[in-house]
Amino acid sequence: MTASTHTITLLTRAGCGSCAVAWEQLVPLCEEFGIPLESVDVDEAAAVDPELRAEYGDRLPVVLLDGREHSYWEVDEVRLRSDLTI
Repeated sequence: MTASTHTITLLTRAGCGSCAVAWEQLVPLCEEFGIPLESVDVDEAAAVDPELRAEYGDRLPVVLLDGREHSYWEVDEVRLRSDLTI
């Protein structure tokens, strides 16, 4: 899988300061690798997918790489960079 086929999603919640910090860390990294960065508010998404908030709501922010949990509470940039180059 090349870097351009990866997806990164940041699970967040309104008013989450750590989520804002994680977003600011991910923006330049995603630009560098040419990867789109998506953000999903677990509280807003709960109407459609209540399991999302149940699974991740107490560990925000959560970084998903290709739909799988990669890190939570903070961005593991070293590991993420490594995983993006595989």
